[in-house]
Amino acid sequence: MSRVFDTARLRAEYDALAPDGSEVRVLCRTAGGSMAQFTLPAGAVSRPVVHRRVEELWFFVSGSGQFWRARDGHQEIAEVGPGVSISITVGTRFQFRAGADAPLVAIAVTMPPWPEEGDAHPAPGIWEPTA
Repeated sequence: MSRVFDTARLRAEYDALAPDGSEVRVLCRTAGGSMAQFTLPAGAVSRPVVHRRVEELWFFVSGSGQFWRARDGHQEIAEVGPGVSISITVGTRFQFRAGADAPLVAIAVTMPPWPEEGDAHPAPGIWEPTA
């Protein structure tokens, strides 16, 4: 990194659309990880993906919904909303959906930092995607 410190302010407009279809607002980044806000519109269902090299930790800050994860013959659907945190390890297939009343919003940390080349690839899921 060329800078000693990184400071970021959450932007109103999103920076990119994630491979899963959620809006991404990029936050801080270090050599070991990167942080972003992910927003899935109310009533939307993400596209199912799998990460090949990165792990993520998500903390939900608003909205409600469900988050499906599957790996090595195990799967679960977690009810998510404010105050809930989840992990996504390398090789985990995942998909999520927002409740009908409000967007589902999470802050996530990616380790190592999100690569310039995409790491998330399409995977089989359990819901019909709409995002």
